[in-house]
Amino acid sequence: MAVGLIALLDDVAAIAKVAAASLDDVAGQAAKAGVKAAGVVIDDAAVTPRYVVGFAAERELPIVFRIAMGSLKNKLLFLLPAALALSWFAPWVITPLLMIGGAYLCYEGAEKVYEALFPHKAHEHENAVGGAGDAAALEQQKISGAIKTDFILSAEIMAITLAAVPADASFWNKAMVLAVVGLLITIGVYGVVALIVKADDAGVAMAKSTSRSAFGSLVRKLGRGLVVGMPYLLKGLAIVGTAAMIWVGGGIIVHGLAHYGFTHIEEALHHAAEAASHALPALSGAAGWLTTAAGSGVIGLAIGAAIIPLASYVIGPVWRAVGGMFGKKSAPVASPHGGGHH
Repeated sequence: MAVGLIALLDDVAAIAKVAAASLDDVAGQAAKAGVKAAGVVIDDAAVTPRYVVGFAAERELPIVFRIAMGSLKNKLLFLLPAALALSWFAPWVITPLLMIGGAYLCYEGAEKVYEALFPHKAHEHENAVGGAGDAAALEQQKISGAIKTDFILSAEIMAITLAAVPADASFWNKAMVLAVVGLLITIGVYGVVALIVKADDAGVAMAKSTSRSAFGSLVRKLGRGLVVGMPYLLKGLAIVGTAAMIWVGGGIIVHGLAHYGFTHIEEALHHAAEAASHALPALSGAAGWLTTAAGSGVIGLAIGAAIIPLASYVIGPVWRAVGGMFGKKSAPVASPHGGGHH
């Protein structure tokens, strides 16, 4: 019995070592996948704060929390099982889906650029509607819209994560990596969003400090700086988010084309990045990355611009026709001639 117990303990120790090694693998793979999904994460963090603009201060954090819970539900209940099923039954589908998602990101980014250059009258009308009488309905509408947008971004994050996990990894290893990345990214993104949307309130409180000390004076100055600077920060985040959307989408499509043998664009970007690195040896890494991102961004913007009329005159009418067949009102597809929900 003693020998059997010792053997059992030895087996448990061996299993524990394997489990520890597996967790190390999961942590490393999750970190790598999170880095590759960083562009989409930046856009997610940049897009979300606009959904709380116009609401009372006490409703901002509850709205962010509800969007975060919807995002977590998107990732863990819908996208994670779907990604695992695809990797198990149809791994060949992952690259085309990534490219479709990349094209959507290009379209969203290009559409935002178009809106900035030629503001939609329908968007102006949309911003003007919604009074205090239906604040609850407007809040629910904003949250639903944010969760739907998050679903697309989350799908890209999960697909990029899955593509970053070695193909020979076990089913449970893939599941754990997807879950870890989904959980950490959601906490990180919406934690940052919560800090962003409450920064102006914190600034107001700091600016009202009554301390007469030098530290109190510094706190008041920092508070006023936060209040004045937050609108510019939000605008900057929106620009960075749009740029991230476009270069990530373009990069996904370029990489997907290379996967199917169309390597010329990827090779050209690689050579341009090498040339930039050699031209600026002191900043070789940054120069190479910026060159690749800029090239991917130009390609993504061109793809997105080409999709805008397609969405307006083909996808939109078809979507409305399908909705009409089922007797339901379908949400309009955004176009260069009018606003709508994407």
